[in-house]
Order: sequence, then C-alpha cells, then structure tokens
Amino acid sequence: MPKLKQYNKKHSWLSLLVLIVACLLLNNMGTRLNGLIGLPLFLDNIGTLLAALLGGYIPCITVGFLSNLVAGITNPSSIYYCVISVFIAVAAVLFVRKLRRVSFPYVIWAVLTFAFIGGVIGGILTWLIYGMDFGTGFAVDLAASINRVVPMGYFFSNLLSAFLVDVVDKAIVTVIAILIYKLLPSKLIRFLKEQGWYYITIIEKSSQKNRKRASLRMKMTLVVAISTTLVAFAAIFFSVVQYHNSSLAEYTQQAEYAAKVIATHIYPERIENFLKYGEKAKGYAETEELMQNVSDASPEIQYAYVYQVEKDGTHVIFDLDTKEVKGNSPGEVIEYDDTIKKYANLFLSGAEIPPDVTDDSDGWMLSVYEPIKDKAGKTLCYVGVDMSMKYLSSDVTSVLAKVISLLFGFLILIRTYAAWISERSIVRPVNIIADAASRFTYDTPHAREESLRIMDELGIDTGDEIENLYDEYKKITFDTVSFINEVETKSEQILRLQNGLVLVLADMVESRDKCTGDHVLKTAVYCEVILRQMKEDGIYADHLSDEFINEVVHSAPLHDIGKIKVSDTILNKPGKLTDEEFRIMQQHTLAGGEIIDKVVETVGEEYEYLTEAKNLATFHHEKWNGKGYPMGLSGEEIPLSARVMAVADVFDALVSRRSYKEPFPVDKAFDIIREESGAQFDPLIVKAFMDAEDEIRRVQMLKMEL
Repeated sequence: MPKLKQYNKKHSWLSLLVLIVACLLLNNMGTRLNGLIGLPLFLDNIGTLLAALLGGYIPCITVGFLSNLVAGITNPSSIYYCVISVFIAVAAVLFVRKLRRVSFPYVIWAVLTFAFIGGVIGGILTWLIYGMDFGTGFAVDLAASINRVVPMGYFFSNLLSAFLVDVVDKAIVTVIAILIYKLLPSKLIRFLKEQGWYYITIIEKSSQKNRKRASLRMKMTLVVAISTTLVAFAAIFFSVVQYHNSSLAEYTQQAEYAAKVIATHIYPERIENFLKYGEKAKGYAETEELMQNVSDASPEIQYAYVYQVEKDGTHVIFDLDTKEVKGNSPGEVIEYDDTIKKYANLFLSGAEIPPDVTDDSDGWMLSVYEPIKDKAGKTLCYVGVDMSMKYLSSDVTSVLAKVISLLFGFLILIRTYAAWISERSIVRPVNIIADAASRFTYDTPHAREESLRIMDELGIDTGDEIENLYDEYKKITFDTVSFINEVETKSEQILRLQNGLVLVLADMVESRDKCTGDHVLKTAVYCEVILRQMKEDGIYADHLSDEFINEVVHSAPLHDIGKIKVSDTILNKPGKLTDEEFRIMQQHTLAGGEIIDKVVETVGEEYEYLTEAKNLATFHHEKWNGKGYPMGLSGEEIPLSARVMAVADVFDALVSRRSYKEPFPVDKAFDIIREESGAQFDPLIVKAFMDAEDEIRRVQMLKMEL
C-alpha cells in the first residue's frame, strides 16, 4: 500500500532554494572561468546539468531559466536565450538516469543533443534576433572558413559552426557535472531524494489503468498549459502589434520631419523655373544637394523627390538618384504611381496627403508628402519622402523571436511548477486515497483492522478540500467497519442460535429412537471429515467450496427430520420390520423434504443452507446403483451432499447400538462400506472415506453430547 511521502515543507522549500542558488552560482562560475581563459565557449550549463542529476525537472528547469535572467543583468541579450537553456534542462532530465551510470554511448548522445539545442536551435534564434544575421565572433569566422572549403551558404555554414563549437562546450560541461555528482556525499543525494519536489515529471507516462482516459493531473496541467499559452499568444500579439505601430509612427515622424526640412528650403517662386530649366535654374543645384544631405542622414530614406501633380501626369521637379535607381529628369512627366492614384483627387486639389504604406516592385515603402504653397496658400507641388520598411520587418521579426523565446521558456517553467503543485497537492493524495480504497479488505476482522491502520497512516495534510475529503472518507470507512463488525457479531450469534436450534430439534426427533445416542452429531462430523478429505484429494473440486462444506455440515443434523412423522411403534420396534412397516419407514425421507419446504415457504426465501437440508433429508437413502429410495435415483443424479451423508449415516448405524441390533466392529463396518463401493455408495466418496480412516476412527471413539 503506497503512502504519501512525509516531509517538512519548510525544509523542502529551503533545500530546493539552496540547490537552485548553488547551481546558479555554478553556471555563473563556468561563464566567468570561460571569460578568464578566453575560450570561444560558454560553460554556462554546468549547474543546469547538475540540478538534473540531483533533483529532476523542478530545480533543473528553474536553474536553466533563471541563469539567463541573471546573466541578462550584465548582458541583456542573454535573457532572450532562456528557452534554449530550458530545452537543454528538459533534455538533461531525459538522459539523467544514463548519465548517473556514466553509460558512455548515452553520454555521447546527450552531448550531441545538448549541442544541437544550443548550437543549431540557438543559432537560428540568434539569426532571427539579430535581423537575419549571426553577428561576429569565433563561430562566424569558423563558418566563413567552412564555407570556403565546402560551399553551403552563409546560413547553413554558421549553423554547422555553432553546432561544432557547442559540441566541445557541452562535452566539457557534461563531464564536469558528472564528476561533481560522483564526488558529492551519498548522504546528501539520499536527502534530496526524500524531498517533495524530487523528480516530479512534466511528461506523463500513461498507465494501463489510465490508457483510455485522461488523468486528473493531465487535465489540470492541460488547463494550465492552455490558459498560459493563450495569455502568452495574446501578449506576443499585442507586443508585436504595439511595436509595429510605434515603429511605424516613428518612421512616419522621421519621414515627415525630412519632408518639412526639404520643403522649407524650396522657395515657391523658384518652382516654375525649376520645372522649365531644371538643373540650369538658379538655386537648383543647392536645393538638390540639401535634399541629398537630408536623405543621407537617415538610412531608412529610400527616395526623396518633389512632384507637381497635374491631370496629365506627374511633373518631376526633383528626383534624387540612388545606388540602384537613377532619378527622373526635371520637367519629365511620368504616370501616377500607386499612392498618387489612390489620392489623385487630393493631390489635384492641393490638399494634405495622409502617410501611405505600399508594397510593390519598389519594395515595402512608407510614403509621406509635404505640400509647398505660395503666399496665397495655393499648393504648387509636393515634397515626397519614401521610407524603406525592410528594417522595420527585420526589427519586428527580431522582437517576435525575443518575445517568443522569453515567454516560451517561462511557459515551460510555469508548466513544471504546475505539475509539481498538482502532483503534490491534488493528484498524488487523490490517487493514494483511491488506491487505499481499492485495496481495502473486509474479509476478516484482522484484515479490516490492518486496512484501517493503513488508511489512518496515509497522512494526507494538504490543508484544503482534498484533506477534508480524506477525513470524511476515513470517518465513513471507520463507521462502515464498525457496522460490519457489529453485523458479523450478530450474524455469528444468529448462526450459533440457528445451529443450536437445529441440533436440539434433530435430537428431539432422534431421541424417540432410544438407541440413537450421539448419531446426530457424529454423522455431521463424519460428513465434514469426508468432505475435507475429498477437497484435499481433488474429488468433485468444482463443488467443494468452503461455503458448500459448511452448509452441508450445519444442515446434516436435519437429515432424519422426517422421522417425526413415523410412529414410535415402528421407530423403536426391536425386531425386523414388516414390508408395510418398512414402507411407512421409507416415507420419512419424503416427509423430511416436505418439512423443509414448509420452512422455506415460511421464511419466504430459499437459502442454500435449506436447499442442502432438503437434499439430505430427501435423498440420503438413495443408492449409487439406483436401488435406493424414495426416488430410485442413481449415480450423480443423487445430490452430492446426500451421497456423502449416505456413507456417514450407514457407517454410524453400523458401529452404533440399535433397538434391533448390536454394534458392528469398526473393521467390519469399514469392510462393509468398501464392499458397497459402486453399488450403494459413490466410489469416489468411499475412496475419500477410506483415505480419512484414521480421523473417522478417532471420531467414532468420541462421546458427543449437545
């Protein structure tokens, strides 16, 4: 019977805290040592692997998650790698049993797994965080060398490089963690195994019992996982949307500022000359240089131009060249672009133009237009600034990668602690109560007492509704056992009273025969001896249950109950009965059956006890060869109990004094029983009778009284 683990809650939390802090320090020491030596490694997972070896998911994932938060104090980008450390922590626990035994193939597999998570998955995360770029460093230089030898492209060469570097890093980390674990005192390891948080799993293995249905723990953790995931997705969505909107507003503000600066340096009275003479017009070159300086001031400004929008098309005043595209010449008339088509009426009326985002052959652009007006307020032309949004796209991807990484690591941490809390406070106590209930034994007083003791010692002290449920269930169980004990006591009293009444009634009937003596008791004992021997020999094993034997033995005294209807003259006649008298004597079997039937009718229910009593009373004078009475049944047509009583009744009659004869010697009685095997008696029952000869002789010598 399982028992809820008892532990000091304060000490359990304290031991967990100490282990987490120690492993965090170990991770930090590894990072500092790596920095002092100057290796292109990390060595920041030693404590994480040791936490897995010592305590499982709870400390391991906590250390993995918090290590990056602590490192983020001095290196903010480390925070975004929480999910990588958490993945390594989960993998470490999956390999932990093999690592403890230092199974070399599994150590290699563990190192490669850790390196894949840290190098490949971590490399992809780096690429996303840094805007589709791997940055700089030893791994990037190694990737360039690899790519020169085996051309595989910038992306895949960097992933391979990161993996190779991480293989070395994780091999060193794994070896150090295993060595520390092996050097720790066994007493400390045993102490940690006794804590409530030790090796709580977050991946549930389905048992045979729960294969077709979800367990309570699975349901609870699923609710936590779904709810936290939904919250996380909502947070990610709103964070990205907010970042996108704020960045777009910043881009718009920057573009508007650039357009205003250009607009303030273009004199309205010169616009007509700029259109007519272009670069030859006075002030054109200076204005174009100013526009170029404003454009160069921001890398996001893709195009800067000044257009006059007319019904016949767009008249170019200024259109700066870029590295990729040569600008249109002044005075040239071009077709409306997408934005001008969209707001053509506003352009033609000289109204304010709202910022517009387009995604066409020129790329993803934010276009801002600033009107240039004359003194009368008439719009002469528009200064246009197009901002490239490709940087915003990479920035959003970077933010998305950072937020998902951080939140996903946090979700795994929450999932782990949810599993611990549900396991410790709900699932395990409920399972223990259910297991104790399923194993509760009511068979004997001792078994009930032992089951109550185990139930009382489960020690469920969750301090909530689970404990209330346990207390109420324990109370009901104690009350039920008390009731069962009381019922059994009353039943035993009733059974003793019943057996006593049967014996007294049978004795009253048999006492009419002055030579009967202790026939009532001895035939019952003979039946029990024969039946027990048959069970031991495997004879009629399908029928011989303990319940059946008890029913036959307790009802045996009623086998001659029908003699109550036979007159004393016939019953105690000292000589041989006439044929008519014998016919009347034979009727006591049918009379016995009728008496039992009346008892059944009075009781209103046919108990097995009474069924066997009727079989004994009616058929105990039937013979195996079919020459008995009252029905002339043969073989196994005769009820088994009656076949047994036939042997017991005849043997006791042979060795007992009767009004019409002296007792036979016991040896002679045994010979007669043996001779009648297969004729008067069932051969198998005779065999059991002979096998129990010593016990039969002992019973025959006893003087029995009610």
